[in-house]
Amino acid sequence: MKEENDAVIRAAALTKKFSLPGKTSVLALSSVTFTVRPGGITALIGPDGAGKTTLMRLICGLMTPTAGTLTVLGYDVVREASALQAKLSYMPQKFGLYEDLTVAENMNLYADLHGIAEEIRPQRFAHLLAMTDLTSFTGRLAGKLSGGMKQKLGLACTLVRSPDLLLLDEPTVGVDPLSRRDLWQILRRLVAEEQLSVFVSTAYMEEAEMCDDVFVISGGRFLAHGDPETIRRQAEGRCGRVVPPPGLPTRLFQSQLLDDTAHFVDAVPEGDGVRFIREAGAEESPLFAAWGISPEEIAPRLEDAFMLLLHSDAAASSVCPGEGAAVSSSLAAEAPIVPASIVGPRTEAARLPFCPAPPETDVPVDIEVKNLVRKFGDFTAVDNTSFTVRRGEVFGLLGPNGAGKTTTFRMLCGLLPATGGELSVAGVNLRTARIQARANVGYVAQKFSLYGNLSVRQNLRFFGGTYGLDGDALDKRINEVLEEFQLRDRAEEQAEDLPGGYKQRLSMAAALLHRPQILFLDEPTSGIDPLARRRFWRQITDLSARGTTVVITTHFMEEAEYCDRVIIQDQGRLLALGSPAEIRRRLGRKEAAMNELFIAIVEEAREMADDL
Repeated sequence: MKEENDAVIRAAALTKKFSLPGKTSVLALSSVTFTVRPGGITALIGPDGAGKTTLMRLICGLMTPTAGTLTVLGYDVVREASALQAKLSYMPQKFGLYEDLTVAENMNLYADLHGIAEEIRPQRFAHLLAMTDLTSFTGRLAGKLSGGMKQKLGLACTLVRSPDLLLLDEPTVGVDPLSRRDLWQILRRLVAEEQLSVFVSTAYMEEAEMCDDVFVISGGRFLAHGDPETIRRQAEGRCGRVVPPPGLPTRLFQSQLLDDTAHFVDAVPEGDGVRFIREAGAEESPLFAAWGISPEEIAPRLEDAFMLLLHSDAAASSVCPGEGAAVSSSLAAEAPIVPASIVGPRTEAARLPFCPAPPETDVPVDIEVKNLVRKFGDFTAVDNTSFTVRRGEVFGLLGPNGAGKTTTFRMLCGLLPATGGELSVAGVNLRTARIQARANVGYVAQKFSLYGNLSVRQNLRFFGGTYGLDGDALDKRINEVLEEFQLRDRAEEQAEDLPGGYKQRLSMAAALLHRPQILFLDEPTSGIDPLARRRFWRQITDLSARGTTVVITTHFMEEAEYCDRVIIQDQGRLLALGSPAEIRRRLGRKEAAMNELFIAIVEEAREMADDL
């Protein structure tokens, strides 16, 4: 029987263990006790493998706790799971849209599954379609929607009935900043209009900042709980920002700070400088005096406190998150610094699009694109795009879902032929010799695309064979990448059993087995927590310093700060090209975050297009 309760979720000593075949049990949740208040939005944040999805599934009655008690909306999740599930709605990370059905057909299907009366549907559907801006797309197949629109449709299908509690497991993974903004506006409107309680896990710290309450989880335990401001204060007085000396790329400067573990807990590129967190009680780093630069004190963000909590927890467990995270700190020290001219001044150009010319240097060009066009029937996905990428650059492709960046990316990789224009990769014409060009590239797909039923080592052996490696040379290279990407202890595990961050490492290791000249990364950090993203970018920094050219797509706009140059596309057109600093300068918004710049550029271009 339902209990009257002043909390929508109440857990006491909640524990969940998994027994894996041939292995010791895995403790996913360790005796957690917490309550979630009704109304508002509560966020759950934590690194990969922290227990977030397990907790979500326990809350909605899809799993049974190993020990402890859990009541949701006053119902016991074990004894009253059916009654509970009639009162809540759950949107998992991979929501099951039917891509061969239309928007309207998907909504009706989910209404049928939930037993929604026919007479209620027109008004409810109209409300949801208007809220998600899908009213004009009811007849379109779900498979033809952009990523952001699919997420909105998933949310609409989840809400065909009006629940008392909405559970969302990373609902904005792989979604561009514009669509993420729209989704969060929808959530806030639902809370205001329907007095809905929302419990959401997210990999985006700026999303957690917008919530009323935040839980930080790691290793199956809660590290902190409170409103965003309360958690932020844990990093008070330890955050600073510094601009690197002239000629030193921000990405490499940030890597140097991360190597100084005696003075810094964390460091990330931000604008033309590096944002850092000091080690507790540490004196000023001698690096600043040696370089003749001075840091400034800055206010903490939620992400700063999050990183401090994770590092403190790891230190208490005698495990250092930064240890071995990079390819090798010594490699960065021995590697040649990327010439400053790569990120030096560029030629000015018109406002939109503004496309500075590539730097005039002796560094060879690895990718050259001239007037690139790709059409699908009457639809132009990429419209007359031109740019070059030089050896050792980290080059970002940014754009909203459906902007044409994935199509551009696939043409660069040799996975899709161009309709028109010129395209060469590693000195090879992709229109006439795609197979030859692809021998010089490594590719990491957006979705994990290795073989889940093979072990880590078996995957590497298979892909090494496809690259022409065999015998002792293949064995040696496999051992090198296992060490390089911290996979040795998991070499015999099946790929499908790996946490998300380790799957990403395995994908990188497989792509780099043959030491490619150019590495293509398609949203490689999608759904990965900030700690894993730090590790990933240290690897990219080292690869770039050793001369590997990196082309990457991402929806984490702060990751654009790691790039030497980026292009921003929308509706098939190139809107901007240059370093993040150049783009800021051109827009006259020197202090703006990349998220703000991205939205401003895309919205301005769309307004201009509407006026024509």
